[in-house]
Parts: sequence; structure tokens; C-alpha cells
Amino acid sequence: MTTPPDAAEFDLPHLHQHIHDTRLAIVITHGEQGLHASHVPLLFEPSQGEHGTLHGHLAKANPQSRDLAAGNPVLVVFPGADAYISPSFYPSKAEHGKVVPTWNFTAVHAHGQAKLFSDRHGLLALVSRLTDHHERGRAQPWAVSDAPPEYIDGMLKAIVGFALPIQRLKGLRKLGQQRSAADIAGVREGLGASTDVRDHSLAHLMR
Repeated sequence: MTTPPDAAEFDLPHLHQHIHDTRLAIVITHGEQGLHASHVPLLFEPSQGEHGTLHGHLAKANPQSRDLAAGNPVLVVFPGADAYISPSFYPSKAEHGKVVPTWNFTAVHAHGQAKLFSDRHGLLALVSRLTDHHERGRAQPWAVSDAPPEYIDGMLKAIVGFALPIQRLKGLRKLGQQRSAADIAGVREGLGASTDVRDHSLAHLMR
């Protein structure tokens, strides 16, 4: 991820909030069988370690679990809002025409090495916390304890848990900071008029 100086995000609380707000992360590893990527919901503990610690699980059948067990470096990508930026949004287009399309977006990359665990107690605690996190706010939240214990035990035997202390954290907020105030306002207006709600999310961030 190329990070222009004016787009780099260093504020730790902002980086942590971005991680909290991302419901599905991308876990990337490279091992003997090459590159692997899995889309994984994660729990984040900001107070564990210098940059926080990520907790999640993979199926034992997932070849990526072997990459984690081998201690290979891990990259976790937390995507954020994004939008295509048309040159027609810029008032400067009418002035000199020296504009091209671009893409505005936010993202956070976390680097580290995972520590695996497979004990029933640890796995049950992890999947219970993960479930409770995503069920909160529902009128009748489902809980792991709602399922038959023998069924849950079988499911737990098929997964491996991991904790990933973040060794390096990198954030980017590419929101057109290098453009003039008029061009930035033009982009906000253009995205705000879009019929795509994803464009509205990016326009909100730019405000």
C-alpha cells in the first residue's frame, strides 16, 4: 500500500477504531504452497500489546492454518470506505483540464505473527465472544449455548484459534488532501449526488 505523506494515518485511536468498524478482515500469508488469503471476522483487544492483538479462527482444513503454525509473517487488511473519483467533480477541470480519475479510500494494514491454540476452553471462549459481539443489538440474540453441546464440540474440533499481536500498524486515508479546497468540495458534492450509498460513506469521511 503506497502511502503518500499527506495521506498516512498515525493516530492510534483512529487506527483502532477503523479495525473495530471493519466487520470482515482479510488475513494474508505466504508459505510453502504460496500465497493464501482468508476473509475472517476478528476480535480486537487494543490493550494487549503495543498496537493491540487480533483474535480469530480458521478451519483446520484451511492450508493457511499451516502457514500460521509455521510462524510465517501475517498481513491483515482492514478495508474501509472507497469511491471512484471522476475528473468531472473538479472545478479545476474547466480551468486547465489537467485532471485524471483516481480512487479515494481508507484502509489499515496490520502485520504480525500468530500464536495458535486448539484447546476446547479457549476455542469455546473465542467463538462465544465473537458470536456475542455480532449478535448484540438483536431483539433475540443467538448464543453458542443455544446449540446442542455435542454439536458445538464437533465444530470446535474442526477449527484452530489464533492470537496475533500486532507488530506493525499502517493506516491510509486517501481523501484528496492534495487537492484545492474547491476541488475537495466538488468531490464531496459529486459523491453526495451519487445513487450509490458507498459513495455517500466516502463523502461523509471527507467532511
